[in-house]
Amino acid sequence: MNANFLQTPIDYLKGVGPNRADLLKKELGIHTFQDLLNLFPNRYLDRTQYYKIAQLQQTNAEVQIIGKITHIKTVEQKRGKRLVATFIDETGSIELVWFRGQKWIRENLKLNVPYVIFGKTNYFNNSFSMPHPEMELLDAHEKSIRSAMQPVYPSTEKLGNSGITNRVINGLMQQLFLESKNAFAETLSKPLLEQLKLVSKKEALFNIHFPKSQAHLARAQYRLKFEELFYIQLQLIRKNLLHKSKIKGYPFDKIGHNFNTFFSEYLPFDLTEAQKRVIKEIRNDLGSNAQMNRLLQGDVGSGKTIVALMSILIAIDNGFQACLMAPTEILSVQHYNSLVEMCKRLNTSIELLTGSTKTSKRREIHEKLENGELDILIGTHALLEDKVKFKNLGLAIVDEQHRFGVEQRSKLWHKNEYPPHVLVMTATPIPRTLAMSVYGDLDISIIDELPPGRKDIKTVHRFDANRLKVFRFIRDEISKGRQVYIVYPLIQESETMDYKDLMDGYESIVREFPMPNYQVSIVHGQMKSSDKEYEMNRFIKGETQIMVATTVIEVGVNVPNASVMIIESAERFGLSQLHQLRGRVGRGAEQSYCILMTSHKLSADAKTRLETMVRTSDGFEIAEVDLKLRGPGDMMGTQQSGVLNLRIADIIKDSEILKIARSYAMQVLKEDPNLTSEENSPIKNNYAQLVKYRNIWNYIS
Repeated sequence: MNANFLQTPIDYLKGVGPNRADLLKKELGIHTFQDLLNLFPNRYLDRTQYYKIAQLQQTNAEVQIIGKITHIKTVEQKRGKRLVATFIDETGSIELVWFRGQKWIRENLKLNVPYVIFGKTNYFNNSFSMPHPEMELLDAHEKSIRSAMQPVYPSTEKLGNSGITNRVINGLMQQLFLESKNAFAETLSKPLLEQLKLVSKKEALFNIHFPKSQAHLARAQYRLKFEELFYIQLQLIRKNLLHKSKIKGYPFDKIGHNFNTFFSEYLPFDLTEAQKRVIKEIRNDLGSNAQMNRLLQGDVGSGKTIVALMSILIAIDNGFQACLMAPTEILSVQHYNSLVEMCKRLNTSIELLTGSTKTSKRREIHEKLENGELDILIGTHALLEDKVKFKNLGLAIVDEQHRFGVEQRSKLWHKNEYPPHVLVMTATPIPRTLAMSVYGDLDISIIDELPPGRKDIKTVHRFDANRLKVFRFIRDEISKGRQVYIVYPLIQESETMDYKDLMDGYESIVREFPMPNYQVSIVHGQMKSSDKEYEMNRFIKGETQIMVATTVIEVGVNVPNASVMIIESAERFGLSQLHQLRGRVGRGAEQSYCILMTSHKLSADAKTRLETMVRTSDGFEIAEVDLKLRGPGDMMGTQQSGVLNLRIADIIKDSEILKIARSYAMQVLKEDPNLTSEENSPIKNNYAQLVKYRNIWNYIS
């Protein structure tokens, strides 16, 4: 079929008209015939069976009955009236009841004519009734293109109130199939259809909207899910390949003095096998002629900083500069301190640039950057300012990248003739299924083992009633010379309430742990940056034993002596946040503990989160559970809530189909990168349509 037919505005479909078109656009985003065709049902009602009235059970299930109306009456009730009709078949009778739209219904009901009714039954006073049944005359029922499985389409309250019911949408869908004569073009190649035993596009579309049976429906769903995921993967992989062929990078062809000296003489500890593997992957990227675009995932404490430093040393050995950008001042200061420490015997110059860098120091940094005296610049968003110009930036490392917008990152790329190599690091483990879809255009490296000697953090769940025992435990740990975090939730909607919780908590801690024996720091979002820094530094230096804070300490504060993390109202945190907070302890050689405090009132999801935290410290397993609980939208944070705006596939439930789709997309592009072969022409044509009318970035934020 001509692709242009499907781009026809929905206003032109018989039965729509301007008012309905307006509502369909606003409420369901349906602008064209194509959009309507891709409005897939949420669920199906099984209309294969017809029940006799005598067979009805007290189950509240939806049933379908053939019979006649013999009598209609209006019954007065406390508020208003109800319309009641007696409906019979050869085995008994049932009452049909309407509370709304009675005048219209009464005028249109026919007595003693065969009807098919469908709806949920109620059982009361030894008799059955059916409120607001769906009704259709038997002869019309037998003539319509209908399936035994009745589709239920997504809807909104506004559509329902405006008379665009499920039945109306079903009618529009029938109209669309009549006008198109079900002549939909195939969008996958013959080899794919044959290898995967997929049904054709037109058969899949017909059976998703009008399935003849459960088996037909299952085949249609599989085919359409595969297709949706296949095209997302095709576009991501193609983008990656194009990136590698088009975007030239600086080839770092030598591994020189800085890298070798550091590796052989100054490594603070032996690298794990995972770190060695990742460094090798990065070396291969840097040595090719293409720009590196790699995502480095590693749990808190897995040693990403060493990998970052060794990548930086390769850049310096090849005569280039490097920068490392972190989302907060505290984190960038920490990176700066640890790199200065590790590089102190190498001849490299490192500077730090943040919002609070003094003007005179800024000028000096700008000068050194431009004349090439400066090798490594570490900082926050301040690195993105137009004044910051590098002589030759060869490698840009971005830490916790989900906190930076796409435009912000692209600013770094434009500071050079060629874009620098890019390494994006995250300690938030991204489940494989999500990584394949959201970061499918990046190459991914994973550090999946912790350095030897790290002890697992003991995690326990305690109710508020056990608070005194928890205080006793804190005293014992402090007497051994350890430090403690106590974290309160911060939920934006109610900053006043959160602030009160935090201050109440702080006051009770100060009462329990009075001066001069104990010193308590407090940090929250309403403090000035300088005050926050001051309190953080007191804790880092060990001048205070307890840090009471909101989640501002989630990312990157490194205090090896802190061995206890207490999370108050732990049920109010998401799983990945709990995992990140737990990662603040366990950084030294001592046994560390994470205590999750909650009230007794817990939702099922909260229980699952707490049980998961107590059971495992594997970030990837936690991320998988988190993905199942929250769905992909929330996983990536609110600013990317449209992460995967899929029509039929579900990235969690269909992860197996996703893997198959990705491997077939790779195979197709490997054999025919530009999709020029005759057999791939359906893929090429559909791909061109998708790019033209619905870009992949509509699926991925």
